[in-house]
Amino acid sequence: MKITKDTQISEALKLNPKAAQILMSFGMGCLGCPSAQMESIGQAAEIHGIDLEKLLEQLNQ
Repeated sequence: MKITKDTQISEALKLNPKAAQILMSFGMGCLGCPSAQMESIGQAAEIHGIDLEKLLEQLNQ
């Protein structure tokens, strides 16, 4: 299953064992935060000013 901008962070963490490491490398250090678990990858990228396409590329490798 491909990770998209609409995939929730909690689901991305299940789909890709390296997702937490990748997200943290992009500056998302609050993965344990309850609201982060309910956010989509797209929402989190927008909030943190992250290039969504680059993030999705790494998450789907």
